Parts: sequence; structure tokens; C-alpha cells
Amino acid sequence: MVGIDTNVLVRHVVQDDERQAALASELIENHLSAEHHAHIPLIVLCEFVWVLGTAYGYSRQQISLALRQLLVTDCFAVERHDLAWTAYRDYHVGSADYADCLIAQINSDRGASPTFTFDRKAAKNSKFLLLTEKNL
Repeated sequence: MVGIDTNVLVRHVVQDDERQAALASELIENHLSAEHHAHIPLIVLCEFVWVLGTAYGYSRQQISLALRQLLVTDCFAVERHDLAWTAYRDYHVGSADYADCLIAQINSDRGASPTFTFDRKAAKNSKFLLLTEKNL
């Protein structure tokens, strides 16, 4: 198993730097497999979503599709795949950022629920609660 960084995944998906994209695609398509996979930490998924949206202007739908592809590809071993997948489902149907969905899922998994937030978009997710004076 090897590790893989956000920028390698982004180059493979976006194909914006010819040399780096070719190297990233060569690694992913020809050197990784279900038997020799790449570990993807949860933070890489969060960065991946953030970079696609902010730096490349991908729509939520495009990001959702790219993220789903990472989660179902057998050459990637995603850290806490179960949590990453549940956070993906919340992100796909909701309005919260992927990182927020993952935070709430991790907290819930640890028995910490709800997750208090000031983020109104995140608070639409049932695992969050908007922090106000009346719910203290």
C-alpha cells in the first residue's frame, strides 16, 4: 500500500497540468489495484472537495460525482470508508460542505450528537444543531 495526496487526485481528475496529470494518471491507472492500493486519509477527501469547488469552480454535482468515484474505486483504501461514505450521502443530498458532513458523522460515531454549529447550511443536517442562546 502507498499513500496518496490531494494534489495527485486533483491532477488526475482535472488534467490541468499536462506533466503532473500524466504522472498521476499513470500511477492510478497502471500501478494501483485492489491488491496494491493507495490509502486516502479523510483529510485528503476534505481537501479534494474544497480544491475542486474553490480553485476549479466545479459545481456541487460535479464534486459529488468525483467524490463518489473515489469512494467506489477499489484501488483506493479510504480511511474510515464507512464514515466517508455516510458523509458523502449527506453531502450529496444536503447543503452542508463535505467537511462539515464528515465532522458530524465522526462526532456521531463517537457518540457525540448533535454537533453544535454556527453554520446555517450545516444546521440543516439532522446531525447538527445551530448554537443559539435558547438551546444552551
